[in-house]
Amino acid sequence: MEIALGLPPYFRGAYHGSQIMATVTFDTLKFVETLKEAGVPEPQAKAFSTAVQESHEAADLATKTDLRHEMKELEIGLRHEIGDLRKDMDTRLEKTTSVLQQKMSDMKFELLKWLIGLAVAQAGLIIGLLKFFPINS
Repeated sequence: MEIALGLPPYFRGAYHGSQIMATVTFDTLKFVETLKEAGVPEPQAKAFSTAVQESHEAADLATKTDLRHEMKELEIGLRHEIGDLRKDMDTRLEKTTSVLQQKMSDMKFELLKWLIGLAVAQAGLIIGLLKFFPINS
């Protein structure tokens, strides 16, 4: 099965399963014949064919499918990292909330101690003032 990529017939993609690989085979004979039919002399057509073949062998090209596959892998990896980060953030938030609740509880206890102490001191002061300055009615 071949997918039409808009390439001339002397280029053929190498397929592996449903994924097209980055290698492209080059039909040199068909290329030379096409050039000869267009009026290019055979030695020149063979030289063009050799040059094109060597340039394709030297090139490390990625197909659209390769890029889509890489993008999908990156997306999956990124989603996992975001999920892990979300879990870490939730854990930190829970820990911080717990610490803040404990501190608020401690402050409430301290405030209550001070209020009771001040209330007792105020009551003692009022009683002491009433003893020194009795109200005679």
